[in-house]
Amino acid sequence: MVSFLKKLFAHYGWKSFVLLRGGDLFTLSGQAIENGLREAGIKTFVNLVKSDLNESETHTILKESSVLSQIFVICARGDTVRQIMLNAYDLQLVTGKYVFFSYHPFNNTFLYGADSWNVGDGNNEKAKSAYRALMTIRLFEASDDERYIAFQREMAVRMNRTYNLTLPPGQEANFFANSYHDALILYSLAINETLHENGDVRNGLALRKKMWNRTFQGISGEVGITANGDRAAVFSLWDMTDEQNGLFQVVADYYGFSDELRFRREIEWHGLPLGDVPMDTPFCGFFNENPECQKENNTVLIACVITGCCLMVACAAIMIVMYRKSKLNAELMDMSWKISYVDLTFSDVSKSVGSSMRSLPMSASSMTDVNKRQIFTKVVQYESRVVALKPLNVTVELTKSVFKEFRDLRRLEHSNIVRFVGVCLDGPDANKRLLVTEYCPKGSLQDILENECLKLDWDFKSSLLIDIIKGLHFLHHRSETGGVHGRMRSSNCVVDARFVVKLTDFGLHVGDRERPSESNGGQVELKGMLWSSPEHLRSVDKAPTKEGDIYSVGIIMQEVITREEPFYTERNVKNMDIRDILDKVKSNSNQPFRPFVPTDACMPEMHSIMARCWSENPDERPNVKALLASMKKICKGVLGGIMDNLLTRMENYASNLEDLVSERTSAFLDEKKRAETLLYEVLPKSVADQLKVGSVVQPEAYENVTIFFSDIVGFTELSSGSTPMQVVALLNDLYTCFDGIIGNFDVYKVETIGDAYMVVSGLPIRNGNAHAREIGNMALALLDAVGTFKVRHRPEWNLRLRAGVHSGACVAGVVGLKMPRYCLFGDTVNTASRMESNGEALKIHISSSTAKILEEFNEFQILERGEIEMKGKGKQRTFWLVGRKK
Repeated sequence: MVSFLKKLFAHYGWKSFVLLRGGDLFTLSGQAIENGLREAGIKTFVNLVKSDLNESETHTILKESSVLSQIFVICARGDTVRQIMLNAYDLQLVTGKYVFFSYHPFNNTFLYGADSWNVGDGNNEKAKSAYRALMTIRLFEASDDERYIAFQREMAVRMNRTYNLTLPPGQEANFFANSYHDALILYSLAINETLHENGDVRNGLALRKKMWNRTFQGISGEVGITANGDRAAVFSLWDMTDEQNGLFQVVADYYGFSDELRFRREIEWHGLPLGDVPMDTPFCGFFNENPECQKENNTVLIACVITGCCLMVACAAIMIVMYRKSKLNAELMDMSWKISYVDLTFSDVSKSVGSSMRSLPMSASSMTDVNKRQIFTKVVQYESRVVALKPLNVTVELTKSVFKEFRDLRRLEHSNIVRFVGVCLDGPDANKRLLVTEYCPKGSLQDILENECLKLDWDFKSSLLIDIIKGLHFLHHRSETGGVHGRMRSSNCVVDARFVVKLTDFGLHVGDRERPSESNGGQVELKGMLWSSPEHLRSVDKAPTKEGDIYSVGIIMQEVITREEPFYTERNVKNMDIRDILDKVKSNSNQPFRPFVPTDACMPEMHSIMARCWSENPDERPNVKALLASMKKICKGVLGGIMDNLLTRMENYASNLEDLVSERTSAFLDEKKRAETLLYEVLPKSVADQLKVGSVVQPEAYENVTIFFSDIVGFTELSSGSTPMQVVALLNDLYTCFDGIIGNFDVYKVETIGDAYMVVSGLPIRNGNAHAREIGNMALALLDAVGTFKVRHRPEWNLRLRAGVHSGACVAGVVGLKMPRYCLFGDTVNTASRMESNGEALKIHISSSTAKILEEFNEFQILERGEIEMKGKGKQRTFWLVGRKK
């Protein structure tokens, strides 16, 4: 939790805070907060609080603390926190300058008191207002995870069934039960991994090593265990997001294992403008001690200096103004914006681009004309590029102010406005002058929306809207255009080749241009008024305003969301005339008349922004800066034009694809390693390597090897009194024990058949005469292991092993294609088997050839048995291997 506060303070640049530390269970945590943040260089002011403080004492503590820092951290019971916040309300500390954080790890009323403003007394409303300035730090709860919710429900049912215990409402989530469950998951993961690696599950140090410094998926999400074996906690920051109902939601999470602070949503600090963050200390200090804020006395000397400076500045200003004026006159007379008609190339590239007007409800006589009418954009070539021509249908007197406006428009440049190229004044028609602008080949936004073949997902729509608002943001902050657009509508939002939306038809004496009016009787002009705000409809001569532009953006948002023309439902479903719609919009009714947009057509946040844009009161409409911030907030990941977002998606896909290939390659290598390990367990490594590359394994003759055979005396009797499963379990336990032992010697396990166990040394890797010594040491080790071996289903049974060993020549090779086996052939194999069958229980029977080799090492105790009759061999001189010499 201390690390969480460090990260939070560093994020917002806070360097001081007041700690209100209480008793009971919060003593240690409060001390940890104090020490941890002090070590991080954050100034700490501590005031002790108790649960039995009266209102006067709490009031005094808060009043004294309010001049130390504007950041409060409370570490106390829930009822004490409520008392503190009520006093903060009385001291007017909850209006926005001060912010309070409460550490309340568990939602448990019994341990930590009621963590709520609503306790049913007469101060609920005051407490709810005060809690707007309070944020609560709790341990993370996966309250929206279905698996977690199901686990909590099952736990509550079992507690009620087993212990007759019913948890209070809202406290079904139990952090300790979740932790015990996660601990069991962690222990199970360590056990499974140890068994998979053939490790010893009784080795506590090895299990601990596997449980530390790792992450895994617990019941409530990702769980991190540090290198010291501590659980890295995950904390959540709760803020009152619904002030009307006093409801809190998680706004940020802190992950202790990765020291990462993730914001679920941007924090809107109560009482502060959107985007502002509270400060720990006022800019001028609590007592105006900041030297930058101290007012200097106006002395006579300073007044004289200022007067002299003002005179000098005035002279310099006059000279600068005269210079700039002469320079401006030269620039205006230069007329770089002027384009000659002969420089415009009208060829095959000249074409008309636009969208047909939709049918308008009108009389039959006028319907045909309007339906055939289209909005055209004439294009020509100018200086080797395609530009658009538009007639300037008003008489423009070429005065100095007009020249200045042409010059200023030519200087305007932004990625979301159409570039002004110039004006052609010497065309064939003297009454018409041509505006030359950048050409956008994709047509207008109206064309894009009417094209049913073009599928628009939400990212596409968001990019279109954000481009429009960016362009309007630029125009509203430029004096060259009067700070407004004035003609915002979808037909004036054009789309370039990269699907970037650009605004056009702005500037050039907006107030002097012909405005569509009802008096001319034209249906096209009337349709253009559907984007006009109510105040402009009521007063046609009203100058364009920024608020009117915002209203028009709201109408464009309706077009983008529904992909229908303005007031589509009213005009096409309800069959309302455009004049009736305009009359209803400009009427001062209690319920303003606006386009119908279904609630499920967009996100609720988008619907709210659109409704604010076309608010009846212009002052209630958001400015373009706030509108852009709101759109970026709800359209996360949409940064610019649709092509930019598409390229970003492709880059992310390529990056994810690389990660996926790397992950799949790693998984393939792991699977290959497991397959090789299994193959090496079935066949000798040298043989397996030949098979892997597709080589044929040729049989190979060995001059001298030592072969070991063993079986269990009385195995038939033991098997007859046991079930098949018990016999399988016995052999598995025994040979698992044997396999673990022979790994310490230079031997190769050939096969097991029933209770018979066959091992060889000296092949496939030759080792001189060491094969007899390796088999001898191994046989003694196996005999010792049998003495302590216990049969699980017959603990009283003493297992007796009979072993035989013989040395000699043999041939080895791979037999079969499916399930290939590495087999030994020759008389040596048969003799070794006869040595075992003619031996005795708990003894190692060796041949004379083996005894001769072992005597060379002088390490073993060997007793002569004498001559015995051996089937197919006649009389043979054999020996007993007793043990090793001391």
